[in-house]
Amino acid sequence: MRSDAIKKGNERAPHRSLIYATGVKKEDIKKPFIAICNSYTTIVPGHCKLNKVGQIISEEIKKAGGIPFEFNTIAICDGIAMGHQGMKYSLPSRELIADTVESMVNAHMFDAMICIPNCDKVVPGMLMATMRLNIPTIFASGGPMRAGKLESGKPCDLISVFEGVAKHKIGQMSDSELNQLEGCACPGEGSCSGMFTANSMNCLTEILGLGLEGNGTILADTPERVEFWKKAAKRIVEMAITGGPLPHDIATEKAFANALIIDVAMGGSTNTILHTLAVAYERGIKLDLRMIDKISRKTPNICKVSPSSSYHMEDVHIAGGIPSIVKEINKIPNLLNLDAITVEGKTIKEMADNAQIPDGTVIRDLSNPYSKDGGLAILFGNIAESGCVVKTAGVSASMLKHKGPAVVFESQEGACDGILNGKVKSGDVVVIRYEGPKGGPGMQEMLAPTSYIMGRGLGESVALITDGRFSGGTRGACIGHISPEAAVGGMIGLVKNGDIISIDIPQRNIVLHVSEEKLKIRKANWKAPAPKFTKGWLSRYASLATSADTGGILKAIQ
Repeated sequence: MRSDAIKKGNERAPHRSLIYATGVKKEDIKKPFIAICNSYTTIVPGHCKLNKVGQIISEEIKKAGGIPFEFNTIAICDGIAMGHQGMKYSLPSRELIADTVESMVNAHMFDAMICIPNCDKVVPGMLMATMRLNIPTIFASGGPMRAGKLESGKPCDLISVFEGVAKHKIGQMSDSELNQLEGCACPGEGSCSGMFTANSMNCLTEILGLGLEGNGTILADTPERVEFWKKAAKRIVEMAITGGPLPHDIATEKAFANALIIDVAMGGSTNTILHTLAVAYERGIKLDLRMIDKISRKTPNICKVSPSSSYHMEDVHIAGGIPSIVKEINKIPNLLNLDAITVEGKTIKEMADNAQIPDGTVIRDLSNPYSKDGGLAILFGNIAESGCVVKTAGVSASMLKHKGPAVVFESQEGACDGILNGKVKSGDVVVIRYEGPKGGPGMQEMLAPTSYIMGRGLGESVALITDGRFSGGTRGACIGHISPEAAVGGMIGLVKNGDIISIDIPQRNIVLHVSEEKLKIRKANWKAPAPKFTKGWLSRYASLATSADTGGILKAIQ
């Protein structure tokens, strides 16, 4: 066993002495050491009960013949960090989480690992570490939150509250209505209830093969979820004893292709593209945006969940969950890689064959898709030479093509003020720049400005583009991850107020209509802005961060 490095032989007597001090009995020292990589914190709704999950999993590991050792990573709530300096720390926390998990597991030579993430950057951070470590690993997330319910019975969620702020600002929602909304939108523990980034990533662990079926859709507060955690605990001990399958056996190039196929089929968050690129990089697999767009063009969007519809994760689970989406997509010949394997010891073909038949409503059949191509698209043009991403599942038909004058903001905060104070008019293209991984730094999510656009009734007439990124809760003609970003001289940094920008999502084009001669002059006069942070973590992060087309990964200065 891998853990023999810290417990076998006379020279490891000091190590064993320390291990005994933690409560391990001498008769158990030969059992496999299982890391429980938790992310418990009381400030994040998706993580506030994970201490109890860790206890459940720990007890089941003991029953199955393993020795559990639990540790925690950090976890940042993007919703609470939204709209202020805290959001700059969200994406960088992904790298800290990956480094923390790698450090703990390698320092203590665990035989296997069970990861308990739930929200935002925690899932991809742990996935990145999993690719580095390549020891038997299972993802057993906390599970999604239930949707809220208004007094009328209408479902609501966190995005309803963000959009409510803008409606309240223009007099379309009263104080009492906003108060009622904020009190019921998030009814309890779990990752926010729509197909936002957390749930998108948890769902992708299933098709990537590293999470048990139901990881992304079984509600956090149900007995079914408890049984799910117990099953995962038992399985990780089996994998530790047999030595596999290993993450590199599971997360192959074919498996990543499957994950991207299901991602666009279910209309996942644009952040899944950013994170999948980063996880693949850690695995040593080269993905690029053009490949992802090819997948999107041949994969129909058959599932729309909030913010793109009134459905929530509980509805997806009742309809059959990710396996049912796989089952329906598998009707397309030669699209999915059916021989890819999962931690359950199954193939993707077995997952599809054994899945519930989709209901035709929450999960549509191929004869009635939301769109013939996927719920995510990659655009290219002179303003995004290396590409940008849009969640087409959240774009109304009237905004698939748009052309209008630029209204430029140098930060998310400036954009929020401008939108709420009426600086953005029907027909405009909002440009928010210097918010990329390096320029932000940290690539803030733009949920607040996009929600304010919707709340002010401009969702059918205004587009927004940025080198930052969007929350999974964003809807509308919102195009993010523009690469190269402004801070490294990308074309988005040269846009001026009033410049005409055209967007053609079906043709995958985004164009700044300024002559090459003028752009050359602007480029010659452009100067890189001074760093926003000169010390601390964000200063180090900004010096190493790459643009979104590479997943926003960190690369050492050569």
